[in-house]
Amino acid sequence: MKTKTWMAACLMLVLISVLALAGCGDQKESNNGGNGASGASGNTSSAGKGNSGGNGEEPPSTNSSMLDQIKSRDKLVVGVKFDTKLFGLKNPMNDEVEGFDVDIAKALANIILGDPAKVELKEVTSKTRMPMLNNGEIDMIVATMTITDERKKEVDFSDVYFKAGQSLLVKKGSAIKGLDDITKGTKVLAVKGSTSVDNIKEKAPDATVLEFENYQDAFSALKAGQGDTLTTDNAILYGMVAQDGNYEVVGDTFTDEPYGIAIKKGETELVDAVNEGLKTLKSNGEYDKIYTQWIGEAPKTD
Repeated sequence: MKTKTWMAACLMLVLISVLALAGCGDQKESNNGGNGASGASGNTSSAGKGNSGGNGEEPPSTNSSMLDQIKSRDKLVVGVKFDTKLFGLKNPMNDEVEGFDVDIAKALANIILGDPAKVELKEVTSKTRMPMLNNGEIDMIVATMTITDERKKEVDFSDVYFKAGQSLLVKKGSAIKGLDDITKGTKVLAVKGSTSVDNIKEKAPDATVLEFENYQDAFSALKAGQGDTLTTDNAILYGMVAQDGNYEVVGDTFTDEPYGIAIKKGETELVDAVNEGLKTLKSNGEYDKIYTQWIGEAPKTD
């Protein structure tokens, strides 16, 4: 009897062990299956994220042109000056930036995006404009920028949209009447990063050239007696005369300063679009209208 009872107990233990092992096997298989499914799901999800950015939308192409990016965001970001009367000056009465360059920028936004209001104006100076363009802060520069071979190494330019020439600004009654009067000891004021600095150093090597951050600072320095004359493009100087009639532009221009719209190097689609836009503005009379409004006369024909 004891033997039978012992054998029954052993059989019960064996049965329990078998059932336990079977259960573990089911659990393990279930877990493996779960991991497999989860892994597949994870791979699909990962692939999905790779293709759609994880939000169901295609990510922006790194190869898209600047023109495509402008159209995609539906806004043109333009670098203009805030301190240059007639071209780009912030009006303290309404806090708006106004001038020839500003209106050209708005007109191009109208052609490219169908609305002159679809433009964001960012302040640049002669010193900051190319770095801001090349680091992507702005799409283009419309800021009294002279086309030069040296600058063409860093940026691309549109066709010429304004022709200027370097001249001199003095207080009325000054003994300086032209470039020949710039001699040793003459203090000439200019703006950092402008072609005017190099030009005056070449044309009047004996002069002392003092450089300022922007045109308003340079003009204020001239009015404060820190210099004898201020030099830059005549178009900019006429804006200063409009601010203060005690000053005048003297002498003939001594350089050619063709202004171009600067665009990041290699963005040929945008350059072409801007050139087409400028042609449209000139053919439909809008360019002449903007020019006359700010410069006071119709542009000279070649």
